[in-house]
Formats: sequence, structure tokens, C-alpha cells
Amino acid sequence: MSSIIQDGLDLWGKGGWAMIPLGLNAFILYAIAAQIRFTLWGKRLGSAPRHPDGEDARSYLASRGVDLADDASVEEGNSAFVELRFREMPPLDRNLRFMKAAMSAAPLWGLLGTVTGMLKTFSGLASGGGGDETMGTISKGISEALITTQTGLMIALPGYFLYFYLAGQRERFAAMLARLETAATQEAIHPAR
Repeated sequence: MSSIIQDGLDLWGKGGWAMIPLGLNAFILYAIAAQIRFTLWGKRLGSAPRHPDGEDARSYLASRGVDLADDASVEEGNSAFVELRFREMPPLDRNLRFMKAAMSAAPLWGLLGTVTGMLKTFSGLASGGGGDETMGTISKGISEALITTQTGLMIALPGYFLYFYLAGQRERFAAMLARLETAATQEAIHPAR
């Protein structure tokens, strides 16, 4: 296990300065993804009934801190769900946008590392006389270029899949709220006798 860690640290060192923003980018991307996932998990998506009734709607609203009376009108029900959406959806949407930006930035940081690595390579070619020192400079530049490109892609690719999964969960949450709102509206229009 320690040799794997040592190999990882060696590889990190060979990637040059661009590995620092790549590491920060990865941390931010996956921390936001985890935060979105835990937020959605707290919305009780899995326990929501597929065909809710008015009691399910009131219960869910109460669990989210919004009160809806048993004899609420259609307008009051709609207003309660507007309030709930206003509180719940913008933070999710904002975090998804930020996650998308961090996901898109990872390959760009990798590309920037590629450019600086290639600049080192060309600098070594221009200044060297072809000896071991020149070859060492060239190989370090090429190594930096390839490592940062690979790292940027390794950060972004799983992020894309995670983003689309979380965006789908966000849509599932919005659909659940719509079903609950419909149930509350139906009960207000046709109250139980």
C-alpha cells in the first residue's frame, strides 16, 4: 500500500505546478457533488409515494417547515408549494451549475499544464547541446504535459457521469413536488366527505 502512495506522490510531483489547481478543482467538484447528493437524500425521494394524496402532501410540507391546513384552498396549496420550491430548488440549481463549471475547468487546467510542459520541452531543446541534461529537461517537460492532461481528464470524466446522475435526481425531486402539489390541489377541489 505504501508503494502505491509513494508512486502517486512521485507522479504528482512530476506533473508540475498545475497539479495544485487540479487537486483543488477535484476537491471542489467532488465535495459539491457529495453535498448535492446528501441534500437530495434528505428530500426523501425514495420514500415518497408514487400516487400521493392530500395527507402525503401536507405531511411532506410539514417536514420541510411549511404548514398547510386540512381545509386549505387551491390557492393556499399552490402558494405553499411555490414557497417550498423557492426555498429548495435554487440552492440545488446553483450547486449543479457550480459543479458543471468545476467539471469543465478540470480539462482546461490539464491543458494549461500541457502547455507549460511543452514550453519546458522546447526550452530544453533550444538551450541544450543534446547531452543528458538536455534529455532530462525534455523528458520532464513531456512528462509534465502528459500527466496534467491525464489528470484533468480523470477528474472530469467521472464528474460528467456524476453530474448527469445528480441532475436526474434533481428532476426526480421536482417531479415529486409536482405530484404532491397535484394531490393537494385535487383534495382542495374534491375534499373527502
